[in-house]
Amino acid sequence: MKLKPFKELLKMGKEKIEQSLAPVRALQAMRQAEVKIAEIEEKIITQESKVMETASTHPVDFDCMIKALDELALMERRKKQFEKIKNEMFPE
Repeated sequence: MKLKPFKELLKMGKEKIEQSLAPVRALQAMRQAEVKIAEIEEKIITQESKVMETASTHPVDFDCMIKALDELALMERRKKQFEKIKNEMFPE
């Protein structure tokens, strides 16, 4: 990369510099969304194991199982919402 002369940088102005950073910032935001989705996927897997663990106890605590299933459904919904947001904001 070759640096631009200082005079040219001053002529560019802040808007022009911001425009040149837009693609990088968009990629960074998309990666953040992907990380967030991966974190939710990890939580879903953990919650699924909690549901199975709750179902295998004796006696079965149905209230606890319902809470675990509700939490799992919420996580799955959040994942779908994040994926929808990512796909709409960053179309391929």
